[in-house]
Amino acid sequence: MEWAQRAACAHEDPELFFPLSSTGPALRQERAAKRVCLRCPVIRQCLGWSMDNGQAHGVWGGTSERERAELRRTTALVVAHE
Repeated sequence: MEWAQRAACAHEDPELFFPLSSTGPALRQERAAKRVCLRCPVIRQCLGWSMDNGQAHGVWGGTSERERAELRRTTALVVAHE
C-alpha cells in the first residue's frame, strides 16, 4: 500500500472518511470526504484496494459504502454473463 502515502487523505482526520450513518449530517461528511478524494492522485488505487479487500465501511476511492456495493453487484452480473 505504498500508494497510500501519496493519498490526499494522508493528512486528513481519518474520521472524516467514516460517517456514522447515511443520513443528515453524515451525508455532508461523506460529501466532504469525497471532495478530498477528487483531488487525490491515487484515487484509482484506493478504490481498487478497497474493492479487492472488501472494505464495506467508509469512503474509499471517492465512493461510499452504497456505491461500492453497487459496483460489486454490477461486476458480479457482468462476470456471470461472460
